[in-house]
Amino acid sequence: MRTEPKPLIVVVEDEVELANLISIHLENAGMQTQICNRAAHALAFLKKNFANLILLDINLPDQSGFSLLEQLKSSDITVPTIFLTGNVDEPNKVKGLNMGGDDYITKPFSYAELVARIHAVLRRTESNRDQNVTKNVRLSDDPFDFCGALVNPERLEITFPGHPVEKLGRKELGILSYLNAHQGGVITRQALIHSVWGVHADIKSRSLDQYIVKVRELYAARGLNLNSFRTVHGIGYIFDPKGAVK
Repeated sequence: MRTEPKPLIVVVEDEVELANLISIHLENAGMQTQICNRAAHALAFLKKNFANLILLDINLPDQSGFSLLEQLKSSDITVPTIFLTGNVDEPNKVKGLNMGGDDYITKPFSYAELVARIHAVLRRTESNRDQNVTKNVRLSDDPFDFCGALVNPERLEITFPGHPVEKLGRKELGILSYLNAHQGGVITRQALIHSVWGVHADIKSRSLDQYIVKVRELYAARGLNLNSFRTVHGIGYIFDPKGAVK
């Protein structure tokens, strides 16, 4: 019988004894943990590894938990976050939640409550991900026109004029959606891969090229050209339907 993988929780807490106690309780509750006593350590770990959730102390020796969360977002690393702090001030709580934190728990806390809150955030996250087709596309996204064809994310379909509705692959949909949202500017291969597959995905440029070829062939076979979608050699691509390169 296949067992479900244990969620990995990154504990970013500079109080070593507290961090170890949290780790013990979480592992007893069926989770994996990675302790980081400094923000820099957490940032380096999360740039290379996937995590299901971060327990993030606001007051860290090298920088605040708030600034670490901002750094993660600027690096396109999105991980559900529960702030841990001894500060009960409401403005800090509001700030953390407004920044994208999923929950906020003050010290001292019961470990049973902490485990329950982690499970609650993980359930919400999983429910939200059910709507994701790729990292950058959700089933609830509105249809859009792409070079004369109507793309419908909700149904994973594309409709060419004079042709029956056709199914569209998830990655092809992700690519078209990203190009449509970034018109007129040069798009690096890395940015496109990270947007569609995720920042930690081990996807090579050759694999991306194969999907791009499939998109071009799909349009060519239905009598539509993609002249506005061009390769920028050595960098990536540009989608410039208005003919105004920025």
